[in-house]
Amino acid sequence: MTQLTILRYPDPRLHTVARPVVQFNAPLRELAGAMFQTMYEAEGIGLAATQVDVHEQLLVIDVSEAHDQPMVLINPEIVWSSPETRTGDEGCLSVPGIYDGVERSLAVKVEAFDLDGKRRVIEAEGMLAVCIQHEMDHLKGKVFVEYLSPLKRNRIKTKLIKQLKEEARDAVA
Repeated sequence: MTQLTILRYPDPRLHTVARPVVQFNAPLRELAGAMFQTMYEAEGIGLAATQVDVHEQLLVIDVSEAHDQPMVLINPEIVWSSPETRTGDEGCLSVPGIYDGVERSLAVKVEAFDLDGKRRVIEAEGMLAVCIQHEMDHLKGKVFVEYLSPLKRNRIKTKLIKQLKEEARDAVA
């Protein structure tokens, strides 16, 4: 399977709103497999198709330490979220090395399809609930830094642009 390239903030493609998946077929399964490989290689717990420049409503998640609980959510929709919230540090594979507090619901109930096109209902809490909300934001074209103040967001953007320039310069040298 091919490892995919993860878009990095502030790449404007991260703000593309994903289209619903309409075909549950071999290319979709191959994409999901490549996304899992990419996510595991990057030591992440979730990855949205938007982050690999595929703008369809597909995300992969595995919050287990042993990487043995892979979950695929296609066309996910939050049908209930707890009124109780918590602010916790979040990171993102598209915003490497940056962590900051984001307020999220403690629990969510999500309806989504699996790779065979079967509707599933997932009730999640804790880390899984946070991860689902975070990855679903990507499908709406939103990156977690947009929850932060404009000052913090601009500092992060400046830092990441500088990193990208240094990496490009090092690649040429």
